[in-house]
Amino acid sequence: MWVFREIFSNQVIRAAVLAWAIAQGLKVALTFAISRRFDSTRVFGSGGMPSSHSALACAMVTTIGFKEGFSSPIFALGFCFAGIVMYDAAGVRRSTGQNAAVLNHLLDGLAGNGFTMSEERLKELVGHTPIQVLAGALLGIFVGILLS
Repeated sequence: MWVFREIFSNQVIRAAVLAWAIAQGLKVALTFAISRRFDSTRVFGSGGMPSSHSALACAMVTTIGFKEGFSSPIFALGFCFAGIVMYDAAGVRRSTGQNAAVLNHLLDGLAGNGFTMSEERLKELVGHTPIQVLAGALLGIFVGILLS
């Protein structure tokens, strides 16, 4: 049981999880404000404003920087990790969502001609725009500073 106590008392983990939770909460609130309906998929879903992956990674690296020093090797590791997470969110995962949208559109067109597909539609909201990544990063940095 002491392992769980140590994990949950870890300041870096607390900052990262808090930033992720705030970002996910903001996604739910923004979706509700725009569509006037509660979308339960936004609670744990990827994509959207702000990027919870970026918030988590930046809160983690900011807290590490304040705890271990901004010139420490562990900060450098976290900094590179955060960069990869944000690049992936705005690059690879965003492209995946755009490809899914095109494929869904093509399949919808084929469905009108009698073609049926038994699988569900491809998930389109998987990545982020650069603004969504930046918003998540700023949120994470703010939470990291606040908890340090």
